[in-house]
Amino acid sequence: MAGTKLDGAGAAKMHVIEDAMAGLQRLHGLVEQMAMAIKRHENSAMFGLQIRRAASPLIGQLKPQFGMLADGVTAMVLVATRGGSEQVKLRALRESVASLRQQLDIAASKVKENHSVEIQISAD
Repeated sequence: MAGTKLDGAGAAKMHVIEDAMAGLQRLHGLVEQMAMAIKRHENSAMFGLQIRRAASPLIGQLKPQFGMLADGVTAMVLVATRGGSEQVKLRALRESVASLRQQLDIAASKVKENHSVEIQISAD
């Protein structure tokens, strides 16, 4: 019987992707809290700073191995901290979260594809 597992580099990359997914979930929660504040006509200025604070470690995690994803998170921070219409900002943030989630899923698939190693399982 044969199975597959990830080599060392693949395991390290998958660990980074899993941590990034957790960080992205935190960002998604902040974006949805911002949406509720906008819906209730409350001040939503503090959410831009919270998003920037939550995204900084995520950028640092992704930069060494997944630079393009880190650039996407940086773009999200720029959207969150700029001025302008709250509705437009919220829409752009939601699109950024969805895009980053999709990119992380694609990166995980690529890592599994490129770093799979066949292992032999004895039939004892």
